[in-house]
Amino acid sequence: MREIRPARAALSRATADSPESVGGIRLGHFMRAAHTGLYVMMGVCGSGKSLIGAELARALDIEFVEGDDLHPPDNVQRMAAGIPLSDADRHGWLREIATRLREAKRTGVGLVVACSALKRSYRDLLRSGGAVDVRFVYLAGNRALLAERMAKRRGHFMPPALLESQLATLEAPSPDEQAWVCDISEAPEAIVAGLVSRAV
Repeated sequence: MREIRPARAALSRATADSPESVGGIRLGHFMRAAHTGLYVMMGVCGSGKSLIGAELARALDIEFVEGDDLHPPDNVQRMAAGIPLSDADRHGWLREIATRLREAKRTGVGLVVACSALKRSYRDLLRSGGAVDVRFVYLAGNRALLAERMAKRRGHFMPPALLESQLATLEAPSPDEQAWVCDISEAPEAIVAGLVSRAV
């Protein structure tokens, strides 16, 4: 076997341990594997936005943001009292979510946000103020199933009485929005698996 000259060996070691590679594996390989998709889990209360959103984020190894946590205290108090939010009430909240999307887009990281995004105008605001390529995932279900879920839900400020108001406000995504529509009667793990297969 021909002996490797010291200079060549030194170069080999430098390449293997350079800032761009570790153990001969280029770091770019891992960087390219990072998921940078932006997703908004939308739908009325009881549709499973938080559950499905958190599991999708976990599967894609990206951050999950619970939109309800971004509501100002006044909004939370109104909803807890069974008072539906107006467009004006929701505006600041939507702008905050848009900021999170915009920052994720700027830094090149993936993000999943749970946000009802009931109206087309709300979704347009998230696109224009956040990221134009955000993907909306519409969790759709019938009134009976949603009411059943709301009746069983515990520890959330949103009372079941607000379901009818949200259904009345809801504007399902139109075809041009290219939203991914999921049937919430399916098992959560099946929904997440289907979303992951479309996302990667």
